[in-house]
Amino acid sequence: MKQRNVFQAIDECGHDEDFVPVETEDFQPTAAPAGSNEKLDILAQRVAQGLPLWHPEDRSDYSGLCGAVRPRE
Repeated sequence: MKQRNVFQAIDECGHDEDFVPVETEDFQPTAAPAGSNEKLDILAQRVAQGLPLWHPEDRSDYSGLCGAVRPRE
């Protein structure tokens, strides 16, 4: 039986050595910044769908982003 994701591969085979993620039309790049909740959610969705974790066109920098500034006390 073909495993849908790495967790199923481990459950069925006891390891993930033979699991290969498959790129489908659902494998789209994201502009979510690294470490953000949005990016973590997208990575979790990719794993659950059996997709590769990293898309070559995912955001690779923090340009154009603004962070919250907290005043010093």
